[in-house]
Amino acid sequence: YSPGLTINNIKQVINETIETNILRKPSPTRLRELIRQIRACRTAAEERAVVNTECAYIRSTFRETDCIWKCRNMAKLLYIHMLGYPAHFGQVECLKLAASAKYTDKRIGYLGAMLLLDERTDVHVLLTNCLKNDLNSPTQFVVGTALCTLAAIASPEMARDLCNDVERLIVSTNAFLRKKAILCAFRFIRRVPELMEDYLPKCEVFLADKNHGILIATITLITEMCEQSTAVLRYFKSIIPTLVRMLKSLTVTGYSPEHLVSGVSDPFLQVKILRLLRVLGHGDPAQSEIMNDVLAQVATSTETSKNAGNAILYETVLTIMNVESENSLRVLAVNILGRFLLNNDKNIRFIGLLTLVKTVHKDMTAVQRHRITILECLSDGDPSIQRCAMELSFTLINTQNIEMVVRELLRYLESTDAEMKALCSSKIVLAAETYSPSIHWHLDVLLRILTIAGNNIRDDVISSTIQLISNSPQHEQRFITDKMWEAIMNMNQLENRQPLVQVAVWAIGEYGESGGFDEYELIEHYRQLLWAPQLSITTKQYILVSLAKISVRIDGCTPDIQNIINSFRVHMNIDLQQRANEFAQLFTNYKHLRTSLLEKMPKLKLSELTTSEYNADFASPSPSEEEQKQEETVPVSEPSNQDILLDLLGDCFANDGNGNNALAVVPASQPTQPYLSTSFTQSGLPSNNNNGPSGTDNTDNFMDLLGLTAPNKAYQTIHHTSATAAIFAIDVYQKDDIHIQFLIHPNTGVDQQTSYPTARITVQTTNGSQATIEKFLFQAAVPKSFVLTLREPSGSVMPPGGTIMQDLLIARQAPPGPAGNGLRMKVRFSYEIENYSMMEQIDVNEFPTGFLLR
Repeated sequence: YSPGLTINNIKQVINETIETNILRKPSPTRLRELIRQIRACRTAAEERAVVNTECAYIRSTFRETDCIWKCRNMAKLLYIHMLGYPAHFGQVECLKLAASAKYTDKRIGYLGAMLLLDERTDVHVLLTNCLKNDLNSPTQFVVGTALCTLAAIASPEMARDLCNDVERLIVSTNAFLRKKAILCAFRFIRRVPELMEDYLPKCEVFLADKNHGILIATITLITEMCEQSTAVLRYFKSIIPTLVRMLKSLTVTGYSPEHLVSGVSDPFLQVKILRLLRVLGHGDPAQSEIMNDVLAQVATSTETSKNAGNAILYETVLTIMNVESENSLRVLAVNILGRFLLNNDKNIRFIGLLTLVKTVHKDMTAVQRHRITILECLSDGDPSIQRCAMELSFTLINTQNIEMVVRELLRYLESTDAEMKALCSSKIVLAAETYSPSIHWHLDVLLRILTIAGNNIRDDVISSTIQLISNSPQHEQRFITDKMWEAIMNMNQLENRQPLVQVAVWAIGEYGESGGFDEYELIEHYRQLLWAPQLSITTKQYILVSLAKISVRIDGCTPDIQNIINSFRVHMNIDLQQRANEFAQLFTNYKHLRTSLLEKMPKLKLSELTTSEYNADFASPSPSEEEQKQEETVPVSEPSNQDILLDLLGDCFANDGNGNNALAVVPASQPTQPYLSTSFTQSGLPSNNNNGPSGTDNTDNFMDLLGLTAPNKAYQTIHHTSATAAIFAIDVYQKDDIHIQFLIHPNTGVDQQTSYPTARITVQTTNGSQATIEKFLFQAAVPKSFVLTLREPSGSVMPPGGTIMQDLLIARQAPPGPAGNGLRMKVRFSYEIENYSMMEQIDVNEFPTGFLLR
């Protein structure tokens, strides 16, 4: 007889003996044996068979009312649940075990409730009464288990119902229960912030407690409350001196020997204190001044050979960078991160790089001192470290180190994966355009990017390279054209470098006469490229246009080029077929126009008011002194460099016989200034034709053949108002939930200087999407026989369903020609939506008959 046995224990022993020995029922498989069986399975099918067999047995035992193996079966079911198999049929059994009087059953029941139940489960409500009873239990282990379960799965309703019981346990004399109750209150506040008022007075008292667990739990609770409420944050600023004294005592004398970790005194408590100081001192110089000395002491005296010390240093760096600390302290924090980069542990190196990326804007000069170490991380074997080092390297680039940093980034570009090649190459292009020391170096970098990255580059790299070549001096154009030709001479793997082929053939087509090419070798190489099945249709479009331009750059190769172009007139691709037929006309019926139509493109230039991304990509060169003098003496209407809006498709307006084949382009103005009328000359066609009217007709017919002057049938007059008002509405654009309408008002009067009519057009843009459109910019171009003035738009941001209105004032400044010479307009607009930049360009030709003609 043992005095420790109770009547219930004696009954249990008798029942077990009867079931195992008298009835000869086999005992269920132990958890350890089940784990061994599952691990021995060689295939997933075998594992499923073992699990299904065991689940079937567990279901059968759950139906029995007097089974003594419920605890063991629930433990096995929880293991099966952790493997990813369904175990929802054990939810009710968890409640039964949690309500059991035995602590062993109760512990397994609560563990099952934490794993199998969530706030959406109906059974979850039934657990509240069981938890309330256990919170009032005289046994501390039962109360502690209930507090753990409540903190893990409490819903807002359950938190409100049981908050009084938790508040009662917070002031308990039992340190074990008080610590768990404080942590449970922390979870309550995270779910129901309004409950924090009940715990504010008690937290200051607990900070004076000597128990290690209570201190950590209290600081965790205060940190959460300060992050949830600004008023509570101000309330707890008074405890900063207490926290500083506590942290200083931990650093100097240590808290207690039993809390040493690898020679570091209580690192968990130090980390919690540093995190709370970071929250309390953010944006407050006075409070930050109090903690400067102790932060410097922790940063200089903490052991760095163990992970515990590195964890404290990491939190110290974050605290220094987030409070209003001194400059010398910030330099010290950056130096700590620099030491992290030299650590052999990859995790510590990654943490150092990631923290530098977040804090580099705080002290750029201090981070620059570790530039060499950061660049060395680009060659690390870990891809995560490489990517983080790449992102940090771009933030360090300036005019002094651009060449060295780009050299290392190009070396990294050779070894990285396809996804990172696209991102890295695009960022190198932007950095080179911002800090390039010379055009020669810039062109050489772009050529290396096109060679290394291959097809894994973004479209902006191609357009940036073409724009830079277009604006380069003649000797640099000759240099890059020769380099491009050498790069594509080798036919191996050109299918993997098609952006390089596109830029190369564009440069050869524009500046082929300046290179020392062998004409027969050049034409033969173009022939091989055009018939290479690996090259895309887009690349062949570039090649075909370049081939047509070579016919007017290099003498003696026109017949061979004509034969190649004629062979594409029956190509399967409709675009190549159309291009070949149009170019073939230039060799037969329109020979006299070939030289003019295929002349060099003018310098590409983007408007100063496009998006910041394009401002970085296309920086216009500074004008020479002679050009500045000409701009001072020539009136505003003097033609200037061509806007990119006009260069996309060339001259889309035919010669009107009076030399007015140019376009007047009015870009959007600065927000603080009114829109001004500015003219830009289009040099794609000669201003007059020596063949007289017939030549003009031929030009018009040829442009019609190209489809550049055909009216867009999508723009139709949708309604007319009364005859007296005569206001027309034209649908200009309706796509991607963007709807643009022109509301055309009648002629508003006559210009006193020119005696020609003037009119007003209201542009109405509507956002039909569910996202906000930002940075909306509208631009327009008209023939030079008109003057266009853009008024201030009503805004640049359109919420869902929003509208932007803008007025265009148009005046004729030249008499209409014999054919009427009505108004035509080229429109371009750009915007940003959900971090994506969009740009569209369209032609508007369907203006009302007689508009601005009289």
